[in-house]
Amino acid sequence: MTLVAGVDSSTQSCKILILDTETGAVVRSGRASHPDGSEVDPAHWWRALGEAIDNAGGIDDVDAWSIAGQQHGLVALDADGRIIRDALLWNDTRSAGAAADLTNEVGAADFAERTGVVPVASFTVTKLRWLADNEPENAARIAAVALPHDWLTWRLRGFGPAGESALGPVLSELVTDRSDASGTGYFDSSRNEYDRELLGIALRRDAADVILPRVLGPAESVIDNSGRRVAPGAGDNAGAALGMGAVAGDIGVSIGTSGTVFAVATDPVRDTSGTVAGFADAAGGYLPIVTVLNAARVLDQVAALLGVDHAELSRLALAADPGSAGLVLQPWFEGERTPNRPDATATLFGMTLASTTRENLARAAIEGVLCSLAEGLDAMRALGVDAKRVLLTGGAAQSPAVQQIAGEVFGVPVVIPDPGEYVALGAATQATFSLTGERPAWSPRILAELEPGTTPARTAYRARL
Repeated sequence: MTLVAGVDSSTQSCKILILDTETGAVVRSGRASHPDGSEVDPAHWWRALGEAIDNAGGIDDVDAWSIAGQQHGLVALDADGRIIRDALLWNDTRSAGAAADLTNEVGAADFAERTGVVPVASFTVTKLRWLADNEPENAARIAAVALPHDWLTWRLRGFGPAGESALGPVLSELVTDRSDASGTGYFDSSRNEYDRELLGIALRRDAADVILPRVLGPAESVIDNSGRRVAPGAGDNAGAALGMGAVAGDIGVSIGTSGTVFAVATDPVRDTSGTVAGFADAAGGYLPIVTVLNAARVLDQVAALLGVDHAELSRLALAADPGSAGLVLQPWFEGERTPNRPDATATLFGMTLASTTRENLARAAIEGVLCSLAEGLDAMRALGVDAKRVLLTGGAAQSPAVQQIAGEVFGVPVVIPDPGEYVALGAATQATFSLTGERPAWSPRILAELEPGTTPARTAYRARL
């Protein structure tokens, strides 16, 4: 039996799957938690990775491995390979002003043409500008810039600060993939090249000497200090698309800490409005994506407010009529990335004596989250993205109310795959590809397929934008 390991280092935790390459069956797995917050010492990720590997029985018997993970996080390294400061994560919005400054300096159309994205606070390029403006002494020390999955791959291969690693601080051994690089704001996935001018503009200095991870193609690999193959890794959404076996025409909708809508596409997407980010995927194509900050935690908050668990929240929502009798929850509890309103707050509209019920509030919460994601899908369609079906995943996707209302909101068939660690599975898919030279034909079991419907919630939600 030939085994591979796939890792998902997400915002909340680190998961690892050990798979049989012939069948795709999970042989064993492990997990460890990450600390909360939008600013994290990467040492916590390294500790969690080791703990998850130990919980999975180790990886001494695997022939290849790959790490996928949260995108955008800024891991700044000095010349000795040491972390300069805690990593600023995707959900840290302090760089919203820096994003606006960069857009004004370069131009939204120019940014979109050169990188496929227009800066928002999530992207790495804006965090570098924030660092240059607010911690110039730290910015001046930067010798290399990595993303979370790049840095973890480097460390697990045996590299790292002197005295803390087997192979030492060889920064030139940092590697990444197109999908994660495409979320930085200084990489063009059409040409597969970094835009060092934009990097320098962000850092307010000549960035020619700053080391950036070498971008590996889907079929490329490197080795670790044990001689095992190491696949490129991926950003979390690209990893999930690969793990689900998504193809052109498939729309992935994930409802987790954040909410995402991504499409598998054969051509690059350029959106000068910045609504759709023109990312790359992990298979050589493209992954246009819309991300919202407010997703499953909105449902957590409303359930807590009502004093119910998620099963009862679902029951309450299904007891209300579509449209929640005019009650609309605009769910921007933590500001919002799409639309780009980092200082926004949530608002409840349409409150009357008749509409303000527990049932309508439960349904309005679910409709609000799904409608915000459906707005993202509409933005993709306007750019020519093909949408044949939605693959609905994430913890909240197991709610019967979320499933039913999704079928009403998105306007295309909704497929519910078997719950799984699809980001880790996508990484394991990469690891298998590195061994065999072929993408394995694994596919998830489908639990349900819902035909498209209609709901007045979309009309009411749009009226409040």
